[in-house]
Amino acid sequence: MPPAPAYADGGLPDVLPSVVASLGVGGVQSLWQLPPARSAVVVLVDGLGHDLLRRRGGHAPWLRSLFDSGKRIVSGFPSTTPVSMGSFGTGLAPGAHGMVGFEVLVPGEDRLLNELSWEDGPVPELWQPRATWFERAAAAGVDVVRIGPGFFDGSGLTRAALRGGRFVAANSLEARVDATLAHVRSQPAALTYLYWGDLDKVGHVHGCESWQWGDELESIDRELARLADGLPSGCSLTITADHGMVDVPMANRLDLAHDGELADGIRHVGGEPRAPQLYCETGALDDVLATWTARVGEFAWVMPREEAVGAGLFGAVAPEHVTRIGDVVVAMRGPHAVVDSRHHRPELLALIGLHGSLTDDEVPVPLFHVPARGV
Repeated sequence: MPPAPAYADGGLPDVLPSVVASLGVGGVQSLWQLPPARSAVVVLVDGLGHDLLRRRGGHAPWLRSLFDSGKRIVSGFPSTTPVSMGSFGTGLAPGAHGMVGFEVLVPGEDRLLNELSWEDGPVPELWQPRATWFERAAAAGVDVVRIGPGFFDGSGLTRAALRGGRFVAANSLEARVDATLAHVRSQPAALTYLYWGDLDKVGHVHGCESWQWGDELESIDRELARLADGLPSGCSLTITADHGMVDVPMANRLDLAHDGELADGIRHVGGEPRAPQLYCETGALDDVLATWTARVGEFAWVMPREEAVGAGLFGAVAPEHVTRIGDVVVAMRGPHAVVDSRHHRPELLALIGLHGSLTDDEVPVPLFHVPARGV
């Protein structure tokens, strides 16, 4: 049985409720009792896994200085951006908010939805109708601003998982830090969310053990230190991430386009290379499960949907979300992956750093909190 993320012990779903409660918003049930603040900044660094950061902390002296007071929390399963953003934004585990994979089946439509690109996707607010913590904070009178790349504004993923307040576009990390400081200095009660995704991009392209990843981490560390130093009295800073990453050698990848035995009986391959979700042809489930267990069971957990749900991998799964999950759920234990060059874009096939599975390099993320001064 695979190790299910310990959602009840505190994870990404608990970050925003705890921050919002620290702002004095009433009626909020939060896991962590953070010190009170008049304003708060929350930074999410895409791809900054806890254990990866600890190993490569020499590139991040400021973040390293926070480790003694920080926490190692779970992101969730699958450990991938759209799933984690759903958990971060709504305060719910994946099975409750329903964003359960990088690519998932749209029930009744016989097609996959890429929850990151949201191309030709359903109405985001219907696919994920639960209120976000940005919406709740704004409704309580907190001035909420989300800062990120311009193309995020109004995107399907943003509307599904991170809606609420207003959006400010800024390209470079320096510009986003400047915009954050400008916002919190101008408002007596503000919640500012800053997203940075380039560490994840560098890790995908060059590998998370590369010197390029280390250089990007150094740049992030400098800007986060500048942000912390520039915050006004009464403003706290919280830093977290959506998942970690592992480097997967090309020799450790199986391609379904060239493996008829593994591809047989599968109608759609969802999920992602580190955590495929297999949607089977009618009557093929038992054969697919047996074949995949025999072929990849040495380096992956292979489970029917019912077992994965029962094990708590997605947290408690709402009945309306069950069929979004693959008939067979696969999670890599070692540095392996399964791709499908009939479906995956060449850019995805070329990536070195991957994530999505249940390993300690992928699920745990850091939580650092710098309390407000002068409150």
